[in-house]
Amino acid sequence: MKLSSRGHYGLRAMAQLALSYGTGPQALSDIARAEGLSMAYLEQIMSPLRRAGLVEGSRGVHGGYELSRSPELISAGEIVRALEGPLLLAACVGDGDVAGSCGRESVCATKTMWVRLHDSIAAVLDSTTLADLCLAGAPDREAAGGHSDVD
Repeated sequence: MKLSSRGHYGLRAMAQLALSYGTGPQALSDIARAEGLSMAYLEQIMSPLRRAGLVEGSRGVHGGYELSRSPELISAGEIVRALEGPLLLAACVGDGDVAGSCGRESVCATKTMWVRLHDSIAAVLDSTTLADLCLAGAPDREAAGGHSDVD
């Protein structure tokens, strides 16, 4: 399983928004510059995040994007699912699993492993918040001259 650039960059963009939480909307150009991302690609990423209710967008001179709720209340799992869709490691296991979709589920030697792997990945994603990501990256930001405060 490999997370696409959409999921990876989306997590990075959301971490940037978490760093500025409570200061008002952040211009997409500022997020793109801080993360070294294409503005056009970042626009495509923000749309599903807005539809999922994770960010709010505003237009105008002082417009931009901001988190819809505190960084402590937004999980990496919510972000990944909004951008990548359900976690689906095998057809018979994952978010949105459809029982009987394989036809071999009752005799499958590997299903238990897929279930355990799915549950482990989901547990890590769902227990990691944007605040956690910002704290984990704090030493790197400080070394680069950035700030590490998460409100």
